[in-house]
Amino acid sequence: MLCGVDEAGRGPLAGSVFAAAVILPDGLQISGLTDSKKLSASKREALAVQIKAQAVAWCVAEASVAEIDELNILQATMLAMQRAVAGLGVLPSKVLIDGNRVPNLTMPTEAIVQGDAKVQAISAASVLAKVAKDSEASTLEQQFPGYGFAKHKGYGTAVHLAALRRLGACPAHRSTFAPVRAVLRQGVLF
Repeated sequence: MLCGVDEAGRGPLAGSVFAAAVILPDGLQISGLTDSKKLSASKREALAVQIKAQAVAWCVAEASVAEIDELNILQATMLAMQRAVAGLGVLPSKVLIDGNRVPNLTMPTEAIVQGDAKVQAISAASVLAKVAKDSEASTLEQQFPGYGFAKHKGYGTAVHLAALRRLGACPAHRSTFAPVRAVLRQGVLF
């Protein structure tokens, strides 16, 4: 019962950070599954359907913008990972985390650098977390038009930074991130 865990959304200036936990059946090989950053959006979405159908258990969880601003992005990411593992409904025997840090869990954990390209369960978690983050970006696009969330997914692109200066920060922006903090200091609000 190995569980793979990965996150999506640590770097953006807006929105929640998401984490997914996935337990795949022993020996299952999902064709085309790799690090979500190497896949097209349509391929990720197709794989997400397959992962959810074939996994022993899976859960996607998040830490909110308020939690990110209160805790910091690293601790909020760890919180989202804890929530994802807790939401599985099946107790894993070991949790494999993409990266070099592990959240505080009650079962054995291991950090694997570039694990999303090495371990199927982590790759699967990478896909589910990224699909959730992209879905949130589409929702933010509807709620806060003009920022271009659907295109840049909240990352600090030139287009996003220009919109942030022009429109000010909206409630989805992470106020502790430097570009947002700079706009807020100038008193520019959505």
